[in-house]
Amino acid sequence: MAPELADLPEHRSATAARILAAAEDLLQRRGGKAVTVADVAQKAHVGKGTVYLYWSSKADLLLGLIGRDFLSLAAEFTTELRADPDLARPSRLFPSLMRRAAHRTFVRAMLRNDEELLGALADDPRAAALLEALGPDALMNTLLPSWRENSLARTDWPPADQGYALMALYRGFLLLDSESTEASPDGDPSVVLARAVTALLGPERPSRAQMRAVAADGIEFLDRGVEVVLRIISP
Repeated sequence: MAPELADLPEHRSATAARILAAAEDLLQRRGGKAVTVADVAQKAHVGKGTVYLYWSSKADLLLGLIGRDFLSLAAEFTTELRADPDLARPSRLFPSLMRRAAHRTFVRAMLRNDEELLGALADDPRAAALLEALGPDALMNTLLPSWRENSLARTDWPPADQGYALMALYRGFLLLDSESTEASPDGDPSVVLARAVTALLGPERPSRAQMRAVAADGIEFLDRGVEVVLRIISP
């Protein structure tokens, strides 16, 4: 049977929830390299052995926090796509991703490969698997064919070239948004990103039925990704 959210330890144990909260606070303030299991145990007011009852290593604990951040993002997107299929438009999807990632410490760290926060997980294949399951590259690879088929993206480019250009654009916005730079827009960066995506992909002219089909593809991707992430982070 596939693991479910309710199977995660914090849903069964207040102690596990307290350990997670302590680890999240410490990792945000100090980074993955500077935090030890002993630090987490002390802040959570438990013994080191109690932490190891739920997570076998510091890497597993940090991986769990990253995975939960991605799960939270996926749940939010799924709910909103069901309520508003128009969110699956590329001109809305990428700005929405950028805004949401900005408020999720561990998702943001993964997208920017923040080695200070991620520590050893920066090179951990399990962390890479989280991105393959629910990261923006994977989402774009799923939706780009649907966008092309449903009047949401131009079709006079080879898909591989179009996808490469689109991710270069998105990653560039993420990078600039994380740095102090003189190259700042006059307005909201997410609005500028929406216009840039439209300039790259062309005008969006889907019917309502096409928009619902694209949103369904996005929801299916998110559901699959959630299953993968739960398998990765479940005890």
